[in-house]
Amino acid sequence: MATIVMKLNGAIYTTVMSLPYSPANKIRVSALLVLILAFSSSSSGENTYDDNTYEFLKREYSLSKPYQGKHGPGACWTFLGALNGNVFEIKSVCVCECVCVWPCYIRHWELQVQFKIQGEGKKNLNGDGLAIWLTKERLQNGQVFGNTNFFTGLGVFVDTYPNDDKQHERTFPFISAMVGNGSVAYDHDHDGRFTDLGGCTAHVRNVENDAFLLIRYMKNRLTVMTDIEGKQEWKDCLDIPGVRLPQGYYFGVSSATGDLSDNHDLISFKLYELTVERSPEEDQQEITLPSVDYRVDSNVHVEDEGRSIITTLFLFIVSVVVLVVVVVVIIFLYNHYKENRRKRFY
Repeated sequence: MATIVMKLNGAIYTTVMSLPYSPANKIRVSALLVLILAFSSSSSGENTYDDNTYEFLKREYSLSKPYQGKHGPGACWTFLGALNGNVFEIKSVCVCECVCVWPCYIRHWELQVQFKIQGEGKKNLNGDGLAIWLTKERLQNGQVFGNTNFFTGLGVFVDTYPNDDKQHERTFPFISAMVGNGSVAYDHDHDGRFTDLGGCTAHVRNVENDAFLLIRYMKNRLTVMTDIEGKQEWKDCLDIPGVRLPQGYYFGVSSATGDLSDNHDLISFKLYELTVERSPEEDQQEITLPSVDYRVDSNVHVEDEGRSIITTLFLFIVSVVVLVVVVVVIIFLYNHYKENRRKRFY
């Protein structure tokens, strides 16, 4: 009996063959495997990987139901929240988190998170949202979606509540990402818009199907994609080159509901190791501190009202003065011209 398992475009297919052992059947199975690999290669052309990139599920860092067992899924995770056999629930008014106790030394990886956010609050009357982390320190209770501020590492935020009432250029819920080096603060009052790397609107709250978030870090490039409608089609959210993340950091998920309430259900957390071709220089590259070479200015800076009025008044006064000077110069030149013309007749 031979069991063949293959993964095509995120779907897993299993084929069981029952054949008596013989050299001829062995050749048939080998030929079938070749055909399957050829089909898999042609199908994988629809994804964003090149021909030399492969992914492997890392179960020791992944989390999926039933979240039980000493050596099963979720064995390396610790939880602060409501945990049952189907979902990791964050209910009512609270701060909850789950964190992997093992540091991750994978250089190139892809993370797929399945979650659901629901609540009875009307528009903009709901919890803050949830965050996915890869940080130097394990999660600690704090004000940034349940984690501490001034973090070192990567944070991807699913922000469902606009704290800044002047946030005109964004529609919430909004997904964004930030790379912190331990000295830069996440500005909670302005929804982190002065330190994030960009993002996208994603209507993940109170939808019927589960939401999916993909975070990929490959060759110093950070990519975030979403599947909110459950169509098994990834949509671009942000793509930032020049992102440098050290190894040995901890994955985690946290959430905060603030003074309001929402239910945040973490359904699965699957980490894949990506195998890519690297140059000798890339192999020798050692990253000790998170950093970003390039930041997308996705935010329209909204000035304070008082400062805006002063600036407008100043510009108005300067414009009036310039206009008066121009008029005076024109009058002076005209009078001078008339005087010279009058003298010609005498």
